[in-house]
Amino acid sequence: MTDFDQFDNEEDIPKSKTQIKREVEALQDLGKKLLALSKNQLKKVEMSETLREAIAEADRIKKHEAMRRHLQYIGKVMRTEDHEAIAQRVALFDSTSAAYNKLFHQLEVKRDALIGENSKEVLSQYLEENPNVEEIQLLRQLIRQSQKEVSQEGNTTNRKKLFRLLRDVEEKRLGLKE
Repeated sequence: MTDFDQFDNEEDIPKSKTQIKREVEALQDLGKKLLALSKNQLKKVEMSETLREAIAEADRIKKHEAMRRHLQYIGKVMRTEDHEAIAQRVALFDSTSAAYNKLFHQLEVKRDALIGENSKEVLSQYLEENPNVEEIQLLRQLIRQSQKEVSQEGNTTNRKKLFRLLRDVEEKRLGLKE
């Protein structure tokens, strides 16, 4: 009988020191990513006032060792936070993250569908899913102009404008933009 036979499931097995250290370092790394965000981006991340104050305090720290200790403190504060939700939100600000790329590709697919053959059906479905779209007339105009660009195999100016409009609507929906 091994030491682990006494536990009924995996959740009851105590974590090793190495596993605990990895989790603490991951929280500190997330803290570093939070410190790299702009003040405007930080406003859009839900966190406790304690963590918000700790991040604001980091701006005043200049010494390397003091910053290292402060990152440890931020990691400690992060243990009480919903760090998974914070990490997801931070990933949407990072253009190298998988979440950002997934969102980018979804918007490209949506744009191409709006320009495609069933554009009226796709547009009505899009407007049902996104009732907060304010520039409906501009959206329709960009779709028509993008369709002309595709048929003429010309420039991509209006397709880029359409993509930016779709991105703005999505960022507003996600709370990334005001």
